[in-house]
Amino acid sequence: MSSRTEENYIKTLFNLANENGEINISELSKALEISIPTANSMIKKLHTKGMVNYEKYKPVTITDKGKLQAGLIIRKHRLTEMFLVEKMGFGWEVVHDIAEQMEHIKSSIFFERIDELLGYPKIDPHGSPIPDKQGRMDSLSYQKLSDCQQGYSVRLAALAHSSSDFLNYLNTRNIKLGIDLHILAIEPFDRSMTISYQDHPSEMFSQTICEKLLVERI
Repeated sequence: MSSRTEENYIKTLFNLANENGEINISELSKALEISIPTANSMIKKLHTKGMVNYEKYKPVTITDKGKLQAGLIIRKHRLTEMFLVEKMGFGWEVVHDIAEQMEHIKSSIFFERIDELLGYPKIDPHGSPIPDKQGRMDSLSYQKLSDCQQGYSVRLAALAHSSSDFLNYLNTRNIKLGIDLHILAIEPFDRSMTISYQDHPSEMFSQTICEKLLVERI
């Protein structure tokens, strides 16, 4: 059975993996705000448990066993976030920290019951896919709002970034998943966009914001 610290490592490794499934120790230490020697020591420990592949001076990769472990942790986290929003009325900007604590509960039947009560959701409150009971996670194909063209009508499907500051910002602009966005104009200089949605006939969004909004054409 993995410790809470080991679970945090394997989840972070999973989230940091690039297209080739590789993670640099320096990236891991930065993400977890720890020293490189500390990160290296834990990687060696995870290697002995079969969670990662480790060779000195080479990027780390996660084994199938490690991916399963990471998927199950992420499943618990995202189910918790969905339960807090859908059943307890929490805002999407406050649920992450609570879910960070809940994801380490070992009882699988507890989360199976949450899944059942929610009607087996496929995504969490931020649009991220919820892994199934085998730790498998669908890959959702969305595009950044910043990559869309003037005249497009799109639907907000997910967020590429879900910090509380960003979510609070979206709350002030009445932006939530499922709303339709209409691109009225794009500023050539800085790629900021003028958007209309719901009862907002014209709102300006910076490129930084648009890069964090994942959408699908309608």
